[in-house]
Amino acid sequence: MARVLRPHGRRGEVACEILSDFPQRFKSLQSVELIGVRRDGRGGAPEAVRENAPRRVAVRSCWLSPSRGGQAIFLFEGSDSISDAEKLVGLEVQIPLSERVHLPSGSYYITDLAGCEVRESSIGSPTGEPGATIGRVADVHMTGGTPILVVDSPQGEVLIPLAQDICVRVDTAAREIDVVLPEGLRDLNT
Repeated sequence: MARVLRPHGRRGEVACEILSDFPQRFKSLQSVELIGVRRDGRGGAPEAVRENAPRRVAVRSCWLSPSRGGQAIFLFEGSDSISDAEKLVGLEVQIPLSERVHLPSGSYYITDLAGCEVRESSIGSPTGEPGATIGRVADVHMTGGTPILVVDSPQGEVLIPLAQDICVRVDTAAREIDVVLPEGLRDLNT
């Protein structure tokens, strides 16, 4: 949902980069999970320390700041000073998957698309069988328009628009995406 950038103020607050499409929800969060790389808090140049397991922490307050392109300012339980806040720099603010906002049909979380097998659709196939596997989704590029699936294939990276006319079946539970590639799309990717 967010990444801790720096301390904010003197009472333990932290300024966070917003990574969510639903930042208004931050104000009502009771608790979050902190995970990632944090600073060790010892004087001098801070060393990175890996936090492998999510650490559940209560949210005392959160507000959205328009400064620096928009940031969330969190005050977490147990963070009462600048030095406490410095120890949180680099951590990601997350919530369990079960607490995510339910998306409307045809919308997907990037984390749900990553790893999906992409294959040619059975539409137009004489046997009705799914076509050849193209590869797996490695990433999704947000372009400001139609998102682009970055698919790792044996022939290299293939870029496929996440458009309904192209991605005719997206089943994130089964980890499958069936596509009908427009003529010439494969050539653009070589």
